[in-house]
Parts: sequence; C-alpha cells; structure tokens
Amino acid sequence: MSTEFLVTALVFVLVPGTGVIYTVSSGLFHGRRASIFAALGCTAGIVPHLVASILGLSALLQMSAEVFQLLKLLGVLYLLYLAWGMWRNTGALSFDTPGRSRDGLAIATRGTLINLLNPKLTIFFFAFLPQFLDRDSSATAQMLLLSGVFMALTLVVFVLYGLLAGKLRDRVVESPRLIKGLQRGFAGVFAVFAVRLAFQGR
Repeated sequence: MSTEFLVTALVFVLVPGTGVIYTVSSGLFHGRRASIFAALGCTAGIVPHLVASILGLSALLQMSAEVFQLLKLLGVLYLLYLAWGMWRNTGALSFDTPGRSRDGLAIATRGTLINLLNPKLTIFFFAFLPQFLDRDSSATAQMLLLSGVFMALTLVVFVLYGLLAGKLRDRVVESPRLIKGLQRGFAGVFAVFAVRLAFQGR
C-alpha cells in the first residue's frame, strides 16, 4: 500500500461532502452518540459502491444511462427531503430537545441512504482504486485491502468530525437563534448538494 494512496484517500475523506455535513449536523443537534451512528451509517453506505467497483459493475452503470440517472434522481430527491425537513424543523435532523428519543438505527439508516443514493461514488472508486494496484499481485485482494483502509479512514474521520460537533452542542443549546440559523444553514447546504448532483454529468 503506497503513501500516495493513503494521502489521497485521506484528503478525499477530509473534504466536506454530504456525509460529513450529515454527521456534523447530527452531532450538533442530537449529541455525540448520534454523530457516531451517523458516521457508521455513512461508512456503511460506501460498501455497495466499493463492492460494485470490485465486481466491475460500475462499468455497467456507466453504460446504462437510465440506471445512472434514476439513482441520481433518487439521491437528489432525498437530499431535498433532508433540506426541507431541516428548514421546517420537523424532519429527521431537527434539534433534539430534552426528553426526545434518539433513534440510533434511524440516524444510521439516513446516513447509509445519503451515500447509497450517490452513483458518483461507484464511478469514483472504479477510477480511483485501480491506480494503486500492483500488477504482480491479486487485483481482488488488493481492492479489498484498499477498500477496507478507505472505509476505516472514513469512519475515523467522520467520528472525529461528529464528536467535535457534539462537543460544541452545549453552546448551541444556549442560543435558540443560533439553532435556527444552523438548521437553515445546513438545509441550504443539502439543497446546494442536491442541485449540484442534479446537474453533474450534463
């Protein structure tokens, strides 16, 4: 495993995307425990894309424009759903008031869906991982190893993001105005991601 792979993978994971935003918002609005579930869910959402890359299914995805567009549309709609729920303060990401239950499985499931409904991840891994393969070794074994390392990096970085957000939560609780501003800010970010995903590849 090359240093170049580790550095490139780490940079890719560190750059804020929908998974990072979801994890951070979960930590801010629901606490550190919720952020860990969000990180686990986002990491789990990568698995189908990695499996598709290893099995070569992403080539089929690239050939089938209809399948790709359908997955992209579902991803756009789901991001818009999260944005609308956040904006109205009634959705899954609304602020967790005292006494309100926090369903870790539901939080993880939403994180999984966020990454699962992003077909660009499959194509990214299909183009990314092969660059670091050694021709003298088993390609499948190397893909599994690199994929495992990438997922481990994703989980660790996302958990750290979430825990940091959870640590800042006490300050958020003390300011209702800040809560509302953050909710609408995150809603705007999810909406921007949805628009960007909708127009990518056109």
